[in-house]
Amino acid sequence: MDKELFKLFNCNSPTTINVIREVEEQLNIKFPKDYTEFMLSSNGGEGQINERYLRLWEMESIVDSNGPEGYSILEFAPGFIVIGSDGGGTAIGYDFRNVTPRLIEVDFIGLDLDSPFFSTGNLIDYIRYLYNHSYEK
Repeated sequence: MDKELFKLFNCNSPTTINVIREVEEQLNIKFPKDYTEFMLSSNGGEGQINERYLRLWEMESIVDSNGPEGYSILEFAPGFIVIGSDGGGTAIGYDFRNVTPRLIEVDFIGLDLDSPFFSTGNLIDYIRYLYNHSYEK
């Protein structure tokens, strides 16, 4: 993990591979390797990535947060699994509609998976994007 990118981000304690596999089984998906590795070192967390705010959910909350008890993502955006947010109206998650999942950033309202604000193949690219992308003044 690049410590400079995460210097203002408060990481949680790691999760276990058993918890990750249980969540994957419940959602019938397989998280990308880099996300799994991140969660094994930090089970989510929240804080600043340069000027941007990021909240990555704990693995244990992903099923409920995506289901009817949470944001009902599974109903309104099949194939999309939200793993966090910007603490406001932007969802961060994996689009599993294709063979290779993409990490995307979309509005919670509308959940337009076909027009994400950002799309990448791995978590660290997304973190670098946040680090290098300032809010407009």
